[in-house]
Amino acid sequence: MVEFTDPFCPWAWGSEPTLRRLRESLAGSVTHRRVFGILFDEDEEPAPDPAAEAAWYAEFVARVSGHTGAPRPAELRWVAASSWPASLAAAAAERQGPAVAERVLRRLRESMFLHGEPADTPERIAVAVRGVPDLDAARLTRDAASPEVRARVSRDRAETRRPRPEVVGLTGPGPHPGGAKETADGHRYALPTVLFRSPAGCRVVPGWHPPEDYLAAARAVLPDPPTDRP
Repeated sequence: MVEFTDPFCPWAWGSEPTLRRLRESLAGSVTHRRVFGILFDEDEEPAPDPAAEAAWYAEFVARVSGHTGAPRPAELRWVAASSWPASLAAAAAERQGPAVAERVLRRLRESMFLHGEPADTPERIAVAVRGVPDLDAARLTRDAASPEVRARVSRDRAETRRPRPEVVGLTGPGPHPGGAKETADGHRYALPTVLFRSPAGCRVVPGWHPPEDYLAAARAVLPDPPTDRP
């Protein structure tokens, strides 16, 4: 199970409870790998009016929350300047075990979608993850700045920009059918997108989907698929 995501994607935030239960139901049947797709890239031009950008994006988040039922901030103070720092921290946290990794990613998401202050710098990340149980904060900072973690997230970004052909040009009923997004040099997966791979084949579940769609995709390719709803 490959999960393409970003700490600051509102659709990924809204899908988190379903995907968490899915991972639990598939435990022992599949391995889970998270790919950080970089929603906000480093080379994007800053907004000429940051306050107007934040207001516009807050409205977008509110519309997404209307579909997903996920919490949203009363006020979005700014739009994340880049997904890189948070993605590096989330990837670095995986070196401290899955429980710590989940808690760190949750805190990063909460910084935006609960508190309205995206943790988009190392300093803001340090504040956001303060008090996470079992987290070695100093190690997280070191690992997030390491060439190895940077290379891993660079590979994640590149993998996200090699979408499978079945999602390129994909259209369908809303609110988020998950067709690949156009980029300056091609396409990337919409976030979130989940892939199930096995010798029996591959199934892609892109965008916003109910739990039964993920289970149907898993059953199509897994030798011993779960039978219960996540």
